[in-house]
This record gives sequence, structure tokens and C-alpha cells, in this order.
Amino acid sequence: MLQELRELQKKSGAILTEDESIIESFGNDSQGFNSADNDVVICDRSHWGLLQLTGSDRLRFLHNQTTNNINSLQPGQLSDTVFVNSTGRTLDLVTAYVTEDSIFLLVSPNRQQFLYEWMDRYIFPMDKVGIKDISDKNAIFTIIGSEATTKLNQGDIANNAITELSPNNHKFVTINDEKVLIGEGTGLKLPGYTLIFPENQAKTVWETLTNLGIIPVGDRVWEQLRIKQGRPYPDQELTENYNPLETGLWSTISFDKGCYIGQETIARLNTYQGVKQRLWGVKLNQEVKAGNTVTLDDKKVGILTSSIQIEDEYIGLAYVRTKAGGEGLKVTIGEAIGELIAVPFLSHEYYKP
Repeated sequence: MLQELRELQKKSGAILTEDESIIESFGNDSQGFNSADNDVVICDRSHWGLLQLTGSDRLRFLHNQTTNNINSLQPGQLSDTVFVNSTGRTLDLVTAYVTEDSIFLLVSPNRQQFLYEWMDRYIFPMDKVGIKDISDKNAIFTIIGSEATTKLNQGDIANNAITELSPNNHKFVTINDEKVLIGEGTGLKLPGYTLIFPENQAKTVWETLTNLGIIPVGDRVWEQLRIKQGRPYPDQELTENYNPLETGLWSTISFDKGCYIGQETIARLNTYQGVKQRLWGVKLNQEVKAGNTVTLDDKKVGILTSSIQIEDEYIGLAYVRTKAGGEGLKVTIGEAIGELIAVPFLSHEYYKP
């Protein structure tokens, strides 16, 4: 059970939220942030949502619901994809793991109920699709860092299966007699793996991995990494005020797949190069809160959606009007001066057939 895991984590210095659903920190944020780049860390993401699609129509159904080419996926493959509404506005960025008999959807925190209900309304009597919310029955760990593969193969922990895992693929492995789904990818543009498995295995798997010398980090480090990388987050960058082209999620969109919810709007924006605002990283000279207006020559050109301090650096994410400029643009945000920077997770290239 997760409670056993929490007790183990607290012994390692974990600082948790009041309901103990999220680890805020292990008191090692600076070390953890740097180790995610040059060593390896483990982050408990069990507070994220997990949905399961079953039935013979599951691929076709998800294909018609989201932006990526889900029909092309084979068992053992995974893909990021975006749920959008009928006008192409963003609902959530998710990762789909296709197995022989299911699709597991890793969704953002507190979005599983919304997406469950959203999909359920589109299931018709003849559709062979089932949806389950299995969030409370599973644990989710993400291992991040340049040494992730080396550490996981240390002592042949998963029968050396990690070295055989190619990009955008996953497989089931055994860790200390526990069956674990391990997928290549971290939800960031950083090397590593995401593990999904029943919650009653969580304590054993966590103990096994941290005993290898993998450094535990909390959600505060994840937040630092996601802003530094540019991964958008619900109620901040992922809202129905924006579409995935504005958000920079071009890599999650198939322009050749045919019809899906919101497809016409997204296709038209690409065809006529009609993206009016874009999400950028922002390097700031001082702390400033999200929600502040971005101005250029005293005119509003955007809004700051996220901001955080990483050691002596202040960075954020902001939507800025395309006509105002792009990378390198100097702007004012509250009392701070900011410079737009490219971030690894996002791209802004129009698709050319």
C-alpha cells in the first residue's frame, strides 16, 4: 500500500503535503535538480492520474479523441497525445501506453475524473470500449538522468531489459519478483524511464531502486525541471484559452491522420499560419509571480503562466503574441525584465505536407 511507501519515504527525509498524497521535497532540491542532469534521480508521481481503455475499439476511439496517430501504435509502443475540445482548445497532455489488451493513459494530476467523463460522453452503444480510472490502484515513479540506464542495469535488476528499450517503447519487466511496466521517457526532454505498477508493490520497488543509489526528489524539483524544460501544466499553460499549436506541442499532433475532435481548427491554423501567440521560456532578472502581464513598449503582449526560482536563477513560461517577436525578445513582466528563450520541450515549426 502507498501508506507503507510513505512511511519509508519519510524515514528518508520526505516532506509531504498535509494529505500525504504528494512529496514536496526530500530537503535536497539543489542536489536533486543538478543530479537530474548529470546523475540520476527518482520522483514519485503516484498523484498523477491513470486511466485504462479496454475493448476492441480502444485504439480507434482514442485516435478520434486526441491529436496524435494512435491507430498506428503497436503493443509495446507509447505516444504523447493531446485531448482538445471541438474548437481545438487544450484539455490535457497525456501519454498513451499500448499493450496487448489495453491502453494505459498517464494524465496530469486531478485530470482523471474530467477526462473519464469527457471520453464517456463520446462512447456510443455500439462502441466496444471500456474506461476505468485505476489511479488509486497503481503507483507511478519516474527515473530521470544521464545515468538512468546504467543504474537500472546495475546488478541485472531487470534482466538487462532496459538496454533493449528503444525510444517511444515500453515493456513489462520484473524487479525483485514484482511485475512493472517501464516506458522509455520521463515526460520531459531528459533521459530516463517511467514505471507503472500496482500500488501494493510500491514500497518494494522504491526500496530496490533507491538502494541502487538513485537519488529521491520531490515535486518541487519536478516543478523546477518542467518549467526549465517547458512542459506545460493544467490550469497554467494547458487551459481552454489556448490550442496545442500555441502551446508548442507540435510533436504530439498528426496532420495526416484525418478527422478527430478539434481537427478542423488545428489544420486551418497550420495551413494559414494563423498561430497568434506562442508559449516561450522566460529568463527573468528577479522573482515575479505567474499571472503578471507581459508588456513590450508599455503594451500588453502576453501573460506569465509559470515562474520559479532555481538557485540564483529565475525562470518562467509565458504566452506572447507572435507579432511581438520570439526568442531573444526583451519584455517587462511586473517589476521584472525578461528575455524569451527556447525550451527543449516545445517547438514552433509549421507542418509542411
